[in-house]
Amino acid sequence: MTRRLALAALLLAACTHQPARSGPLPDDHTAHMSAADVAAPTSGPSTGRQGTPNLPASNRAAPERLAASPRHGEWVKIAFEPGSVDSLMAWVVYPSSRQKAPVVVVVHEIFGLSTWVRGVADQVAADGFIAIAPDFLSRVRGGPTSVELTGDSARRLIGGVNSTERNRVIVAAANWAMTQPAATQKYGVIGYCWGGQTVFMHSVHGGVSGYSGGVAFYGMPYLRGGSPATATTPAVPGTLDPDSLAKIKVPVVLLNGSKDARIAAAMPALDSMMKAMKKSYTGVNYEGAVHGFLRAQDDPKAQRDEAEEQANLAAAKDAWPRTVTFLKKQLGVK
Repeated sequence: MTRRLALAALLLAACTHQPARSGPLPDDHTAHMSAADVAAPTSGPSTGRQGTPNLPASNRAAPERLAASPRHGEWVKIAFEPGSVDSLMAWVVYPSSRQKAPVVVVVHEIFGLSTWVRGVADQVAADGFIAIAPDFLSRVRGGPTSVELTGDSARRLIGGVNSTERNRVIVAAANWAMTQPAATQKYGVIGYCWGGQTVFMHSVHGGVSGYSGGVAFYGMPYLRGGSPATATTPAVPGTLDPDSLAKIKVPVVLLNGSKDARIAAAMPALDSMMKAMKKSYTGVNYEGAVHGFLRAQDDPKAQRDEAEEQANLAAAKDAWPRTVTFLKKQLGVK
């Protein structure tokens, strides 16, 4: 419990940009995933396969899928703003088509820019977009580098990345990618866990010219108060901030697993509020799936739970085509 509270405190530090009136609490991402969840194994039942076709690779399958990808992916260093001395690192992947394509910014989880996230970017490119996955920890880790952090190291640093920084990174990545000769002048954002929350932040912020929509996987807007579920009590939803939600002008989608009880408990209120404001919003809560279901899919757990593994895979099989369809519609891809 002490470790969990300490990690939650790190995330709370990322909220220092918020008004002092109540200090909205972030989603406690560390309650859902552990470092073991993101460690790509060197052996086990899933090693030696590339995962389910037409979905992003699962955590176990990501290294092999990336190594075998026919698409061009590369590391790039980008200035935060023109003329800025601060820069960030990003992984960019181009689709095979020679036609111009819109941009999708892929926002990593609390565990940083991992091999799995780069695998997601590769699948985004396979689906016809220019995918760019920036390292949001570039500045706080001391500068841009392609060296992958461990999950624990990333978690220790990510509390220093507040909403202002998150939006700066997305804007820098989107602007850079949209200036490439192969790009059109539209972009969308997808994100996972911490990154899902970042999608909502960017939508509230408004982005820059060309921002056309966002997909948040298991990440909510900031909630005031509330508490996560425990073994004996259900989650108590926090209070959504209508003033922030009112600023959202682009369509957004939230995709969650029902075993993430905190987000599941808050989704009905979010749905009602977004409908009342006449926002373009869709929320889907996949029964039996966990927080992080797109990464997990049917990768075997240390203590096998085949029902959960199949629920995660079923959720991924619905969520990813739904995401691609949404992005194609919003970004004008036929």
